[in-house]
Amino acid sequence: MGEIVRISTNAPWEPIAGYSRAVRAGDWVSVSGTTATGPQGGLVGVGQMYVQAKQAIANLAAALGRLGLDLRHVVRTRIFVTDISRFEAVARAHREAFGEARPATTMVEVRKLIHPDMLVEIEADAYAGDIGVAPAAAAVQAAPPAAARPEPQHAAALKAPVLPPAVKAAASPPPAKVAAKPLPKAKAKAASSPRRANKPPQRR
Repeated sequence: MGEIVRISTNAPWEPIAGYSRAVRAGDWVSVSGTTATGPQGGLVGVGQMYVQAKQAIANLAAALGRLGLDLRHVVRTRIFVTDISRFEAVARAHREAFGEARPATTMVEVRKLIHPDMLVEIEADAYAGDIGVAPAAAAVQAAPPAAARPEPQHAAALKAPVLPPAVKAAASPPPAKVAAKPLPKAKAKAASSPRRANKPPQRR
């Protein structure tokens, strides 16, 4: 398979930043950083690290599904969290989703994500060739927020930010005028007086 296939979702930032949710090139698939956005574009699990991680992985699985793949094909995940002290909640969601089909992974803390309520972002690389690995966990489903809370209506809050007008490069200041140092004047050599012809002494 030599063609490149790109898929998009309803995430508001995709057209703004000009990226695809997932891209398949031959047997390899890359899934962009995915957060806990719900079907209507709102954020699921405000303040809940585990719920957001679960939703992000479900979104990741949905993107792979559109390319005929599932989580068993994932070979690597990268997890970005805003509070690494709560890593156990994210680790639990990751473990439950992948089961025995464990991908390589990395988790790092970042200062913040694109929206202040987002706590987790996950990206993945997958292999679309023939695989002979242990099955992943049962089909990943988005975890409902705790206490059966409905999905928060944050669609408006999650609209892509308006990009500022192109920043004009500050005009470079004119080069400082450097006072030219006068070149040292060549010392004029004293003109040698013409030598007087030696006159023979006059005899008196």
